[in-house]
Amino acid sequence: MSDRLIQPGAAEALAFASESEVRDFVALLKPRVMSLVVFTGAVGLYLAPGHLHPVLAAIAILCIAIGAGAAGAINMWYERDLDALMTRTRERPIPAGRMDPAEALAFGVVLSIASVVVMALAVNLVAAALLGLSIAFYVFIYTIWLKRRTPQNIVIGGAAGAFPPMIGWAAVTGDVSLAPLALFMIIFMWTPPHFWALALFRSADYARAGVPMLPVTHGPAETRRQILLYTVLMLPVTLAPWALNVTGVVYLASAGVLGLIFLAGAIAVYRDSGERAARGLFGYSIVYLFLLFALMVLDRVPGGLS
Repeated sequence: MSDRLIQPGAAEALAFASESEVRDFVALLKPRVMSLVVFTGAVGLYLAPGHLHPVLAAIAILCIAIGAGAAGAINMWYERDLDALMTRTRERPIPAGRMDPAEALAFGVVLSIASVVVMALAVNLVAAALLGLSIAFYVFIYTIWLKRRTPQNIVIGGAAGAFPPMIGWAAVTGDVSLAPLALFMIIFMWTPPHFWALALFRSADYARAGVPMLPVTHGPAETRRQILLYTVLMLPVTLAPWALNVTGVVYLASAGVLGLIFLAGAIAVYRDSGERAARGLFGYSIVYLFLLFALMVLDRVPGGLS
């Protein structure tokens, strides 16, 4: 009788432990970051001239997702000491003690290699090379080299997150032209004001961990000035898809309106020494990038907005 009573409880505990492990492995992939990466990659694939079989298109998007997640896992392995010091990250699987660092590293490395190899075999070598470059850039240039050494870490390292539209485009065409470079530049220019807005209200975390983010090294006032400067520089870049005939006038008008809202938010951050404006701009910046890329698709669907 006692064995029968113990066995169901043990089975439930085992199932709970398995579910927790799965959640931790998913957390290593940074799913919230991955979702935006996958979306912009899919948009690049959709906008590219030519045709890719739906199965191959799905494989390409899956490889982008796995590659982005793998880079995130390696990032968490390398930055586990910093994550343990920051309120925002200390409950991640490694600093919380729920996962062995070597296990996380192996997970990230295997997924990185697998994503590039599958992209090369199933899609084409150019897309695979760009995917490999984006992973290497995020791990070696941003995470290992720049993150702990310079307040320009986000400016230069932001290139890693800007690769997905180029990868998606190359999956269809097998090359890179001005149009996918324009998509790359939109994300590249968007990254500094997006992350610096976050850094403004998380500066105590970064200071505690010794990460030289701009608010820590140059102060909040200079960070607000840089946010406004990069926002002004970003706005004309967002109109490049229209100038290159990738999108139509509906995107042009919508991007202009969305950009003016972003600019208003950046001006509010510049004028407000508190956290409210920075939090508002950070939240809007995520919606802004999603809407820009969604509008590119809507402007190109058969019988679409334009």
